[in-house]
Amino acid sequence: MHHAQVETLRAPARKRASLSQTGHGWQQAMREAVTDIDTLCALLELGESQRSALAAVTTGFGLRVPRSYIARMRRGDINDPLLRQVLPIAAENEAVPGFGIDAVGDHTSALGDGVLHKYHGRALLVTTGACAVHCRYCFRRHFDYANQHAGARQGEAALAHIAADPSINEVILSGGDPLSLSNARLDALARALDDIDHVTRIRIHTRTAVVLPERIDAGLVAWVRERRQQCVIVIHANHAQELDDTVGARLAELRAAGATLLNQAVLLKKVNDRVDTLIELSERLFALGVMPYYLHLLDRVAGSAHFEVDLARARDLVDRVAARLPGYLVPRLARETAGDAAKQVFGHDAGPSAADTRGSERGKD
Repeated sequence: MHHAQVETLRAPARKRASLSQTGHGWQQAMREAVTDIDTLCALLELGESQRSALAAVTTGFGLRVPRSYIARMRRGDINDPLLRQVLPIAAENEAVPGFGIDAVGDHTSALGDGVLHKYHGRALLVTTGACAVHCRYCFRRHFDYANQHAGARQGEAALAHIAADPSINEVILSGGDPLSLSNARLDALARALDDIDHVTRIRIHTRTAVVLPERIDAGLVAWVRERRQQCVIVIHANHAQELDDTVGARLAELRAAGATLLNQAVLLKKVNDRVDTLIELSERLFALGVMPYYLHLLDRVAGSAHFEVDLARARDLVDRVAARLPGYLVPRLARETAGDAAKQVFGHDAGPSAADTRGSERGKD
């Protein structure tokens, strides 16, 4: 089952006072996410012909989208860039050469206890299979969450692996989406990491912070503030339209609590593959205190080929963005390929060099 909820470790018997300040609004919002085409089409006022065509699509990867994210979409526009990211279409069923189930080698680098250990100094924990949204380009849409997650008994093995390797100074919480876990579950995991002295950074990769900003509640902000380790939160925004004032206000709370905020975007055909769109995204991110970090070429996962932008065009787009923005607002164009020793990062107007090819764990797209 895709994105089955898997809780991480056991909740502590006593919660910290700060964590008791949490409400359940975001959890209710997750339960009320739209999971059927008819409701989505009705909310967006799409025409009957469009509704009928979409209702006939079956992909094996279900629709799931929060209502607060739908509220940011344009009514009556089947080509809205936010809608395109979550809308199941028939093209997902096409078999395309070069697109497979394990696009970035997660299956081969999984250790069986929820740990993905690809690169020196970093270990990634698959904390849950749950996510607030099902992005149609998700590179883990075929991932075996049932057997590869750091939850329940496997969580102890995952932590033991990290504790036994002093070269690991950064732990990346991923999934699914780690912010699908309750604050108490996150706290249990973080307190276990607190006991491992050589872990000096916790990095969270999350799409939920963008599509369901209600998740950034008082308890989560307190959790960030209380961390012994440096806390880096990598959000996943692909379009400036996603970053409304509500998202901005919640991100400001995380920043005030001490988190470093970065963004990873995916370059997606007919979503953000225009120079002006990419510039607007970088400008909006920076206005909200988020640094543009990576612009990923599409991970070639089966069902996502219709989103692909080829490398030549991607490099041209980034070069044109770089001609109009200061360097710190230009995300690095990157590609990850299964079996490669490192992620490939492309410099402006030049091929990748040794200095531009760095290992980096991937979080949730």
